Amino acid sequence: MASVVRIEVSHHRLPLDPPFPASWDTRPRTHFPATIVRVTDDAGRTGVGSGDAMYGFADYERHFIGADPLDFERNAAVLSNIEFHAGRPWPLDVALWDLAGKITGEPVWKMVGGRSNRIRAYASSGVHRPVADMVEVARRTADLGFPALKVRFGRPQLDDDLAVVKAIRDALGDRLELMVDCNQGWRMPWDVAAPWTVDHATAVAAVLEEHRVYWMEEPLHRGDYEGLAELRRRTSVRIAGGELTREPYEFRELLDRGCFDVFQPDVVCTQGITGLAVLAAQVEAAGRIFTPHTWGNGIGVMANLHLTAGAASAPFIEFPFDPPEWTTARRDYPMTETIEVDGEGWITLSDRPGLGFDLDEDVLRATASSQATFS
Repeated sequence: MASVVRIEVSHHRLPLDPPFPASWDTRPRTHFPATIVRVTDDAGRTGVGSGDAMYGFADYERHFIGADPLDFERNAAVLSNIEFHAGRPWPLDVALWDLAGKITGEPVWKMVGGRSNRIRAYASSGVHRPVADMVEVARRTADLGFPALKVRFGRPQLDDDLAVVKAIRDALGDRLELMVDCNQGWRMPWDVAAPWTVDHATAVAAVLEEHRVYWMEEPLHRGDYEGLAELRRRTSVRIAGGELTREPYEFRELLDRGCFDVFQPDVVCTQGITGLAVLAAQVEAAGRIFTPHTWGNGIGVMANLHLTAGAASAPFIEFPFDPPEWTTARRDYPMTETIEVDGEGWITLSDRPGLGFDLDEDVLRATASSQATFS
């Protein structure tokens, strides 16, 4: 039996020049942080994960030293307990799966179910641009072969957001599926604006219906179960969310109450690969869609790709991509190779053991930091 002998957590920050004006953050981001988690077994094999900063995790490392990296349920249960006390530790779950693949010689997508090694991506934009520029973003997205584009709301006036959707649909017809992220599910620490009401969200949904929007994401606060269920009854637009929802009981409520058509938890933020493989099966058994949020660095993207291709039947998965401010080179800087789509928007995963990527150690040395902040 293999056993864990070492866990290492390091922080890195890539300077962003020009800054990235993320639509959900009022402060342009001057750095892109990455926390790298490495877990090594007694044979010298190392698994890698990434995600939340995991400050203070050294206090809990002793619960994994000597543990069997293949004991997924035990390890995930300990991480769930740690999460209650100390934030989101799920990058370690990702690293343990990467290590498990290297122990067994299997890629993670096979280990979690083996449904497929391919999944189609939708382009996920992140910048608020003028209407004409957003039309060009959509045209470029379609020309690159993506089947769908997600646009972000949150401009000073809602009419400006709706004008973007209308202009894209008018210009491109049905070349692209369109999703809209309303960004009402959670807030940045300093943002105290109240989330939408169900009546306001209903009025927005009526306009999105006219423009054949595929889903409406995070239209209400993440805990407004009654409102989400009521909104879903009022509109034919799919309701999506759950990207930062944490615990299994919360997802049971969302599923049982009929809150979402599309469930979007991210393995580096919520329950890891271990927990979300179970949730994906529950979501699909209920006739809903499971397709994760992936807005982090390429290691998190890779983990979500393996989980979703191997264990779910998603029509497509999020691919953060909005050049020139957000490129695959920026997104994937901890890795030696960027993740790219082919000319029809498909990503094909390899048969390499684990998650199938290598760290760029030179870049990690150059970006080493004592903190993991965006500015």
